[in-house]
Amino acid sequence: MSEETITSGPANAGYRPHRVVVLALDGLLPFELGIPHRIFGRPKDDRGRPLYEVLTCSVRPPGPVETDADFAIHVPHGPEVLATADTVIVPASYELGPVYEDGVLTDELAAALAHLRPGTRLASICTGVYVLAAAGLLDGRPATTHWAQAEHLQRLFPRVRVDPDVLFVDDGDVLTSAGVAAGIDLCLHMVRRDHGTAVANDVARRTVVPPHRAGGQAQYIARPVPDPQQASTTTARAWALGRLHEPIQLRDMAAQEAMSVRTFTRRFREETGVSPGQWLTQQRVERARHLLESTDRSVDQVAREAGFGTAQSMRQHLQAALGVTPSAYRRTFRAGAEHPESRLRT
Repeated sequence: MSEETITSGPANAGYRPHRVVVLALDGLLPFELGIPHRIFGRPKDDRGRPLYEVLTCSVRPPGPVETDADFAIHVPHGPEVLATADTVIVPASYELGPVYEDGVLTDELAAALAHLRPGTRLASICTGVYVLAAAGLLDGRPATTHWAQAEHLQRLFPRVRVDPDVLFVDDGDVLTSAGVAAGIDLCLHMVRRDHGTAVANDVARRTVVPPHRAGGQAQYIARPVPDPQQASTTTARAWALGRLHEPIQLRDMAAQEAMSVRTFTRRFREETGVSPGQWLTQQRVERARHLLESTDRSVDQVAREAGFGTAQSMRQHLQAALGVTPSAYRRTFRAGAEHPESRLRT
């Protein structure tokens, strides 16, 4: 779909979807290359028009790019298309050469990145962060990558504030993620930031993935798969989600599974990676975000319906989780695409 095509005709006068350009590098992982196309290729406006246009380019003229699998892909665009991008995403590659080994860009990669316009939103998936770091775009900024590469990334780029534990980091105009599934989380987060919860949830539903995992969630937990012979805490979680607006005691959740509080707490952490109290707070923050985005209820009403009780309590929890107040959050997402510079700390 060309820019000329989508802007032609009276029905589309003044209409242009947000252009996402994916930079395909030799040695790329096909799965991660496909994530932006899958996530950004789904959202549509209320007239059925795509909200995003996704293009793939390489650092060379159009042609084949090698993958880490037993096949190559044909990339239809050269690096000049980067100059037209609103967002550029760099997926992982296992053949970054001097970028990974010495922290410096190759000549062709440097020439390609020179096409970027000021203000372009940049994102990376997994080891794609090395490209942004080698270009000096992460100096003094927080970033993440796959946990297995985090120590190496920090040694190679000491000016980058590497967080090895989180799924992704949103630093406004530059976003970075851990590997594979975290790339899905990051792309859904960008859709959510651009167009709100309803649009992002619809994309997640169609993609059959969780609609939201907070960026600060741990990349992995010590025991992610519970013993199938042990009772699950699923019933308790479903019970709690149905009454977030009410006071919920740990003993009441444990009673749903006929467990002692001690056993329930241990099993809960094994299955979710967080304590019951942390999980409840996360769910209440999510409920508050949804209500702030999709309703005109007052902050006090939202606080009560989300289970925080008071506006002050909700303000403290949103500030801790997102770095913004409820009112600022509502303004950000009500503004939507008109204010793409909006920044949330995740």
